Amino acid sequence: MTRRRPPARRRTRRGSRRQRHADAQLLAVLVAAAVAIGLFVTVVNWLLAHWWVLIAVVALAALVGVGWVYQRRQRARWEQVQARGLRYALPQLDALHHREFEHAVRELMRRDGCRDAAQVGGGGDLGADVKATDPFGRRWVIQCKHRRGGDRGSAVGTPDLQVLNGTARPVHRADVVVLVTNGRVTKPGQDFAKAQRLHLVDRRLLGTWAAGSQPLWELLRAVPPPRRPSALS
Repeated sequence: MTRRRPPARRRTRRGSRRQRHADAQLLAVLVAAAVAIGLFVTVVNWLLAHWWVLIAVVALAALVGVGWVYQRRQRARWEQVQARGLRYALPQLDALHHREFEHAVRELMRRDGCRDAAQVGGGGDLGADVKATDPFGRRWVIQCKHRRGGDRGSAVGTPDLQVLNGTARPVHRADVVVLVTNGRVTKPGQDFAKAQRLHLVDRRLLGTWAAGSQPLWELLRAVPPPRRPSALS
């Protein structure tokens, strides 16, 4: 007959080992907590005895905080100065990659005072490459069409404008819908844009906007009225 091994004893040994391991972990946690509490009490007592050190630390922290805020404000002001001086010539824009062209349009909108201007173009952008809110509270949705050959490249046609028209207001909640290109727009495309209240920035208007200092809403016709008062109004 074969003898059966007593499994209960093995389980008991394993259980005792686990219990000892758990007890050791608990003891380590209690020791660490006791050390941390003791260290905290020691530091507090030392600071109470040397109160001037605490005042000096607080004063130093306050100075560091004030300096950080000042530097941040100075950096923001310098960025605003740089943005106001931003200029692009048409040959510069022609040489850009289409994604860089979107970035350039975003920077021009920021120059005009749209602090939240963002490049959002990419897969699934639903016709929006740049979004921005101007100082008057109007929401802008811009589609960018870059042509490597400038006005010698293929013209922007009605299909691109139909996509933009179908998403800009119902999906992106736009107040101002714009197509910007360094090229040209077909005559049917111009007619469609006029009928659907879409704004076109072709090569000629882009050159004026990018190389000048006027915000885009001063160069476009029939822009919707401001949503809120502004210091620029």
